[in-house]
Amino acid sequence: MHGLIDWKALLLGSEDWHFLIEISLRTTIMFVVLLTGLRLLGKRGVKQLSVFELVAIIGLGSAAGDPMLYKDVGILPALIVFVIVVILYKVVTYFIGQNKKFELLVEGKPICLIKDGVFSIENFRKEALGEDEFFSELRMQSVSHLGQIEEAIVETSGDISLFFYEDDKVKYGLPVMPSVLSTSTERISEPGHYACTFCGYTTKSAPMAKKVCPTCKKHKWVKADNKKRIN
Repeated sequence: MHGLIDWKALLLGSEDWHFLIEISLRTTIMFVVLLTGLRLLGKRGVKQLSVFELVAIIGLGSAAGDPMLYKDVGILPALIVFVIVVILYKVVTYFIGQNKKFELLVEGKPICLIKDGVFSIENFRKEALGEDEFFSELRMQSVSHLGQIEEAIVETSGDISLFFYEDDKVKYGLPVMPSVLSTSTERISEPGHYACTFCGYTTKSAPMAKKVCPTCKKHKWVKADNKKRIN
């Protein structure tokens, strides 16, 4: 069985053992270059990435990866790529600071997803963000229902900023807990406050066989919640 396996080819491919030393040297050099590139981009380029900043990071990562592994890829071309990416980043960043329209073109703008405890449906549709994913983000910030939220904004970095009602102003709202959402129904079986599962519109309703939401025209409801937020 031992003779059937070419261990050298399995472990090294077509290269020789001495290429391991070269890989170590290449990786060390590209690590230093990558670290330098990220430092030149600045702290914001590493923390909260916009689409533009993500493109720059991917460009630096791609330029660093190939020279580390492939013998036929030289380090000098990778260094040229690094220099160009950093220069373009600095140029674009300069114009972003000088021109508001250019900033909106490159980075986009913050979008309001919730206003006064109800979904901004048109804005929500523009974002590549699923309802389950969004509710998960809310739960991680100790939100149990939309009535606690005065406004929710998705920033250009993709982070979600939340502004809360004071405790005495919390309204009835759509619960974001999975166990509650799974109980949605068209039939209102008992009087109380109910929330539309699609747009978050809330209303006080008497029992009825089928209730249509006046905002989105959907007809799935759950009992609304008005609990205060616990920090």
